Amino acid sequence: MTAHDSAPSHKPNHEPDLNADVVDDIADDFDLTNSTATTATNNENTTPTTRALSRRYRTHIQELLSGSHRRQWSIALRGIMCGAGAGLLVVAYRAIIAYGNNWAVGAYQYMANHPLTILAFLLTAAAAAAAIAKLVAWEPMATGSGIPQVEGVLLWGLKMRWWSILFVRFTAGIICGFFGMSLGREGPSIQIGAATAAGIGARMSKNNVERDNFTAAGAAAGLSAAFSAPLSGMMFALEEVYRSFNPTVLLTATTAALTADLMSKIFLGFNPVLHFVAVEQLHLNSYVWLIPLGLVSGITGAAMNALLLGLQTAYSHIALHWRLFIAIALALPVGIFLPLALGGGATLIDFAEHAASPLGMLVVLLLIKMLFTATSFGSGAPGGIFLPILTVGAVAGSIFARIAPISPQLIATFAVLAMAGTLTASVKAPITSMMLVIEMTGSLVHMLPVATVTLISLAVSDALRTQPIYHALLNRFMKSSKPTVDKASQSALISLPVELDSAAMGKAIGKINWPEHTAVISVRRGGKEFVPRATTVIQPGDGIVVMYTGEHQRQAREELNLLCSSAY
Repeated sequence: MTAHDSAPSHKPNHEPDLNADVVDDIADDFDLTNSTATTATNNENTTPTTRALSRRYRTHIQELLSGSHRRQWSIALRGIMCGAGAGLLVVAYRAIIAYGNNWAVGAYQYMANHPLTILAFLLTAAAAAAAIAKLVAWEPMATGSGIPQVEGVLLWGLKMRWWSILFVRFTAGIICGFFGMSLGREGPSIQIGAATAAGIGARMSKNNVERDNFTAAGAAAGLSAAFSAPLSGMMFALEEVYRSFNPTVLLTATTAALTADLMSKIFLGFNPVLHFVAVEQLHLNSYVWLIPLGLVSGITGAAMNALLLGLQTAYSHIALHWRLFIAIALALPVGIFLPLALGGGATLIDFAEHAASPLGMLVVLLLIKMLFTATSFGSGAPGGIFLPILTVGAVAGSIFARIAPISPQLIATFAVLAMAGTLTASVKAPITSMMLVIEMTGSLVHMLPVATVTLISLAVSDALRTQPIYHALLNRFMKSSKPTVDKASQSALISLPVELDSAAMGKAIGKINWPEHTAVISVRRGGKEFVPRATTVIQPGDGIVVMYTGEHQRQAREELNLLCSSAY
């Protein structure tokens, strides 16, 4: 590292406050619109003209960086605004879906006693399927869980029409909820939060990096309000959605998540989303059972992913309105014979934790819940899989505790541990899984067993070559839907973390084969941010801000992610 690489005396902890005019001016002078776009950073022996341009804008960018810390708390206040807006909408969505699921249970029991009403149900199901198909065809970004789409916005630059997403999520999601389909409200809540924050950020942010921060904060607020778990919401935004422990995103996501949790408690009270019975502390002599429990959880999560993706593939050969009709119609026999399998699964989790629940019934419920979730989700209905995956894990853990020679008092404990393990095996977000379970149980005494089961489940999932479910769904969405990517001709920014063992790690900026139409304009290292030179060596943990032209956004993001991501 040369003396030129040291940063001046300032304390910015987040992305530069680069306005659109400045970015476009720099892009014009760096000629980012042609194949020589990376001359300024790819070649140490740059031409005198390029060197002069670099010196001209280094000072201007550095001035912007030195003042960026003044915006830190302003961004935090905006996070509060995002959390308040997202929290209110998610609370409304959560309450309506819960009411719809309860109504569906009563409706199916009524049909069981009055068979003639089944014909009316089928006609209503056909009309509902047609309506949902029209809605998701109009707004494809609102189909399925919603989490992959939010990741696509942040990772690949997908366009998100926040107002149409909110309309379709509420309308189509409520229809699905009143039919009792096995869909969770947590994934849609995350997208509702992200869309709400995107709407706020569209008018308040100065560049796309700030807009992405708002979107990630909204996602945190959505999960926080859905589960009344603010720390989990914040961690999910960083670990799964944004994929970077960025200090600015951390601050914005935390304020948004806490505010959304406050909205949830104001309107829905302090009652937890999932009502756990007394979760006993695990004694050391029972820790040996955590290893097989981790194996079971890992296999269950991998099987759940395979089933979800397999049914989605099988459904792909059927017209959208027909597969939606099939999924809705299948709710009828489930609602009549096994109403515990309806909805996201909160009632089923409560049933699985009680020692009096019969083993045979739990096995049947596990199989039906997995199949019903796969048929509901694979149809393309707007609903999530977050809570159904947790439910499947709880039932699997309860079955394990009954088969193994374990005290009945520990059944609830093993069910909770398996929830974390199964979610980790499916989503591969271990920190979020651990934090979510700890927040929901309200006790830190389970930290060690939760972490043990989580890590074993993750290892099993990796050994089975299970792809993270939301990553797989995002890839499928990108291939099948051909979503709109920002084609704007103006330049934009992307902030990326440099991971350990990545291709860029340990190399000088001038020696890295950067994508065309890009230029590295700042590096964040520790608590400082500075304008790099060609000799600046990229270190693991660095955060780099790259400028690119909007028309090449997709290609630039793909290549930059490959450069900065770990080879593991």
